[in-house]
Amino acid sequence: MAKKVKIKSKKPQGIGSKIFDVVNYLLLAILGFIMFYPMFYVFIVSISSSQYINQGLVTLFPRGINFDAYKAVFENQRIWSGYKNTFLYTGLGTLICLVLTALCAYPLSRKDFYGRKAFTVLIMITMFVNGGMIPTYLVINKLHMINTMWAIVLPPAISTYNMIVMRTSFQAIPDSLVESAYLDGANDITIFSKIVLPLSKPIIATMTLYYAVYHWNSYFPSMLYLNDQKKYPVQVVMRDIVIQGDTSEITGSVNIIATNYKYAVIIISIVPILLVYPLLQKYFTKGVMVGAVKG
Repeated sequence: MAKKVKIKSKKPQGIGSKIFDVVNYLLLAILGFIMFYPMFYVFIVSISSSQYINQGLVTLFPRGINFDAYKAVFENQRIWSGYKNTFLYTGLGTLICLVLTALCAYPLSRKDFYGRKAFTVLIMITMFVNGGMIPTYLVINKLHMINTMWAIVLPPAISTYNMIVMRTSFQAIPDSLVESAYLDGANDITIFSKIVLPLSKPIIATMTLYYAVYHWNSYFPSMLYLNDQKKYPVQVVMRDIVIQGDTSEITGSVNIIATNYKYAVIIISIVPILLVYPLLQKYFTKGVMVGAVKG
């Protein structure tokens, strides 16, 4: 005769626990609203009529919906040129960062690598002491990289923090797999490419997102090292429009004013990188946890 399984009923919450839950949800809702509303406001202003914007009537919902600002933005050739440059810098920069970070993290993750602790300490020192802006500029100038894309993608090629996270993830791979591969005659390159990388998809996806977001949002190196405006990324173009008020290329509808034109530029500049996250979402949480738990 089968034994009856007793299911314990959930203990009812006390009044203190219920109050805590209510306060907790309320605070999270307020925090979520504070974080979400600025971007939502930028969007609704970008699609609202200038008449209502000038009167201050656009707060929670768009008024006089139109997309003239977006049409004007897409007719701006500087925006398209900036997009092209940004995709180039982001794609190439992310690839270089991933390759160099992985090549640095793998040997430091191996216990049989002599001096790995000393190398790790030397690399970690760069997190606290860097070369400085002027010395870095002089080095890049001596290397004849001024006004080239290499000045944008090579200096940030390895993030020390990301390298340490990736190294920790590589350390989680069982040593027995590597030892078995050695016994089968595999060399380090084969082990790295055929065993380590395929087992490290979560951390690679996470690092891809980190590096892509960095390169997409980066604008100061472009202002520092690029002299030709045709090579500016979209973030620098957006800065000229939003901060310096360069809206001289607005043409067309009277519904367009500088405010919704600027906000339309902001929305257009962030949408592409937002679309990347859903593609990497299934790897993201696992990659962060695997790379951060083991010391």
